[in-house]
Amino acid sequence: MNVDRLVFTIAGLFILGSLLLSQFHSIYWLWFTAFVGANMFQASFTGFCPMAMLLKKLGVQSGCAFK
Repeated sequence: MNVDRLVFTIAGLFILGSLLLSQFHSIYWLWFTAFVGANMFQASFTGFCPMAMLLKKLGVQSGCAFK
């Protein structure tokens, strides 16, 4: 897997996990869902993604979106 696919996979897992936690633990987990969504939104315009930077430092192969 490259950085692009891992970023989308991790973001999806974070969103689904926080939605489950909001149903079974506390409604305030929806703030984490909003944070992940806002980060994905700004990354689509700026190309700046902290998760992509972290994955690159860990040695994951670069994709097309986050160079």
